[in-house]
Amino acid sequence: MGKVLGIVAEYNPFHNGHLYHLEQSKKMTSSNYTVAIIGGNFTQRGSTSIIDKWSKAETAIQCGVDLVIELPVLYSISSAENFAEGAVKILDSLKVVDYISFGTETEDLEILEELADVLYREPKEYKTLLSHELKKGVSFPKARENALMMYLNNIRKYANVLSSPNNILAIEYLKALKKLKSPIQPINILRYEASFNDVNVSGNIASSTAIRNIIKNNGFKSLSSLMPGPSYSSIIKNLELGHIVPDISVFEKQIIYNLRKMSLQEISELPDVTEGLESSIKNAANSCNTLVEFLNIIKSKRYTTTRLQRILLYALLGFTKKDIDLSKKVQPYVRVLGLNNRGKFLISEIAKANPKLEIVASVKKFIDENSNKKNLMSMLYKDIWATNVYSIGYQNDSWNNLDFTKKIVTL
Repeated sequence: MGKVLGIVAEYNPFHNGHLYHLEQSKKMTSSNYTVAIIGGNFTQRGSTSIIDKWSKAETAIQCGVDLVIELPVLYSISSAENFAEGAVKILDSLKVVDYISFGTETEDLEILEELADVLYREPKEYKTLLSHELKKGVSFPKARENALMMYLNNIRKYANVLSSPNNILAIEYLKALKKLKSPIQPINILRYEASFNDVNVSGNIASSTAIRNIIKNNGFKSLSSLMPGPSYSSIIKNLELGHIVPDISVFEKQIIYNLRKMSLQEISELPDVTEGLESSIKNAANSCNTLVEFLNIIKSKRYTTTRLQRILLYALLGFTKKDIDLSKKVQPYVRVLGLNNRGKFLISEIAKANPKLEIVASVKKFIDENSNKKNLMSMLYKDIWATNVYSIGYQNDSWNNLDFTKKIVTL
């Protein structure tokens, strides 16, 4: 059937940099088919997707992806480790994927492999160094970076590698491949011009962050040069429909309300809340009117802004540590969001390669036929709930239960 390329992305939104990555990945691997695992309506940075997951799936297919699968929300808004492992578990379970491609700020894949190997093996000396660094009161990512530099004893070689968001995710993909003993081969594509959080525009390339800022500031005229035609059209269409959800601040009153209502015990059960952070969260929620104020009150060198925003998202959606623990134990289903004719062929080949794989084409049908599978149902209902909350952010047509009424995107 030829080679199959796997990509993990948020496409928030799909821009020229994503198109470059997709085309270069196909070229490097000589792949005949492409599967994309995409985050849904909420993102790993603790915010919202600017357009809904079906719109993103449609854009991805129009731009060259054959099959789009949703990364369940318990992974898509989780730490980099759980985000990457959830996506790799899905790609590996398809039993047809030959390559996984990801963007990096470091060109040398071998360096990333070396770092991933240490994190996978977790040698005793490294764990001791990590514990020592954490006691200094720095954030976990910084403590890990420092511990790795000391363990590997080559600051010149590894400097700045772990401070780049795409490198961090790449290392987690590599670690997940090792953990699952997956035969999928990794390749990396060096990010082209715009860095992850760069708010500047360079020619016809801009980061997702820069593009979201342009949309929030109504600078739509410049968008058409920064995005492929289908993606630009999707943004304009959703703008006209009133279906743009720019960021998590859309839900700030609901989040502050939830945190004020929650007890200290309930806040302590939110994922990523550790070391008495619940008291600081409660005090901040009781004295702020906006999420910007909240973050300014609570931020410190120990907790990154992204981690704090994820906690806010957990508070909005009502997810607990038990939910995240569940996601680490379960083999996720394959929720199809969109496909073309090549994607239909891929699905049939996937079903042959792994007959036991749980493929979700119709949410209602899947629930009716699998109501006895408690863990999968729990995960799926979290996806349904996340969509129900997300649609409240629309200016118009905030319909409930879109996961039941929206059909798979077919092109």
